[in-house]
Amino acid sequence: MEDTQAQTGKFSLNYGLIVGAVGIAFGIMLYVMDMQYERGFAVQATQTLILVAGIVLGIYQFKKANSNFLTISEALKVGAGVALIAGLLGILYFYIFSNFIEPDFMDNMYEIGKQQALIDNPKLTEEQIDQGIEMQKSFSWMTYPIILVMNILIGLVVGVITGLILKKDKPAY
Repeated sequence: MEDTQAQTGKFSLNYGLIVGAVGIAFGIMLYVMDMQYERGFAVQATQTLILVAGIVLGIYQFKKANSNFLTISEALKVGAGVALIAGLLGILYFYIFSNFIEPDFMDNMYEIGKQQALIDNPKLTEEQIDQGIEMQKSFSWMTYPIILVMNILIGLVVGVITGLILKKDKPAY
């Protein structure tokens, strides 16, 4: 009787797609509720919680499919994979949203940032703040790789923690 081993890639893809879809649904919900410019703790925490829950669920389901065995390496692979797929879907949604659905999104975000900077730093002139915003605009393309790297880092951290908790090695015999 031959044991079939579960594939980490399959679970990464499936749960990454689920997490990405839930994240996109959350983004659409924010847009419908006219809250797309909210970047407070509640919004960030909810987005992170969606990612973490999907990673943990993916690792747990992988363990179940793998005869209840799990190594830390497998947990890391599933965690990083789920985060990568979800991050790619999130980037795709953000690109479509900020370029087609709400083309003024980035300009509005810069204006919100400018108003906040004026409040936080009353000694700065409007010219200085405008220079800072222009510098930000020149580096705005960096948003995409930063989102991806942050997602993967979260996936690795959650993967190692979940792997340590759920770890169960196959017997040597």
